[in-house]
Amino acid sequence: MANSILKMSNFTIVTEFLLMGFSDIWELQIIYALLFLLIYLATLTGNLLIVVVTTLDRSLHTPMYFFLRNLSIVDACYISVTVPKTSINSLVNNRAISVAGCAAQIFLVLFLAYVEFTLLTVMAHDRYVAICHPLHYPMIMSPRFCMQMTMTCLLTGFLYASFHTVYTFQLPFCQSNVIHQFFCDTPSLLKLSCAETFSNKISIAASVLVIGMVCFAFITASYVRIFSTVCKFPVKEDQRKAFSTCVPHILVVSLFIISGFYVYLQPPSHSESIKDLVLSVVYSVIPPFLNPIIYSLRNKQIKEAVTIVMKRTLFYRNIA
Repeated sequence: MANSILKMSNFTIVTEFLLMGFSDIWELQIIYALLFLLIYLATLTGNLLIVVVTTLDRSLHTPMYFFLRNLSIVDACYISVTVPKTSINSLVNNRAISVAGCAAQIFLVLFLAYVEFTLLTVMAHDRYVAICHPLHYPMIMSPRFCMQMTMTCLLTGFLYASFHTVYTFQLPFCQSNVIHQFFCDTPSLLKLSCAETFSNKISIAASVLVIGMVCFAFITASYVRIFSTVCKFPVKEDQRKAFSTCVPHILVVSLFIISGFYVYLQPPSHSESIKDLVLSVVYSVIPPFLNPIIYSLRNKQIKEAVTIVMKRTLFYRNIA
């Protein structure tokens, strides 16, 4: 730790940070590292499988699966920002991360979380148009519109993440260089600053509330209209099919909103409890891991497409 802090004029400047591990016992570190690597590989496999299937199967070239493919790409990147680093650190027993590396982690986590949430909001609009205005669906959800919505999510996400990353790293960090988290996140980093961080905390809380509530209100309004329309369907089978396309999205949105809001809007705590680590896993690891499972289990078209792609792969392998 001594080498990671420079002393200048009666105060210290942090030059690198130390991430917190899940255990101080070497054997448990190895177990946790291997467990997280397994979760990471399973998450990567599940999300990349959805990307491949929705790309190769032409019947899935629709706006719904276009956004699902983008969501899977975001999930794969989201978990790749944090888990490999912490797993490797545990295996080599080195918890150090540079200031630049920490800033990059914070930027990417904020950027990808924002993009995921806004994509989920756009996906709610897609379901609303498909169910409530099916005749106008191709015109409203045109390829151009889908691309514009995706680019809007990416651009505003870049601006959002850039603002909070720059605003955080303008602060001097001299209290300590130990982050009580397994990756760099803004709330944990603010606790290490020797300057006033009230405005930073307000900006984070305000942005999370405003963006979260706007997206949540939009999603809720979409599903209120969807359910009111579906309940008027005369055929029960049509109702079941409509609900089946909405249930995976509702589950994914609920998981992401509850976990993210709980982490970023909970009262600040200065304790070094394992609770903060567990909460961070809930919103940074669990959603990307469960999303492909939820969509695969609840979506008949995805399961059929996966089966077809697997059969084609085995067929061409046997020929070769």
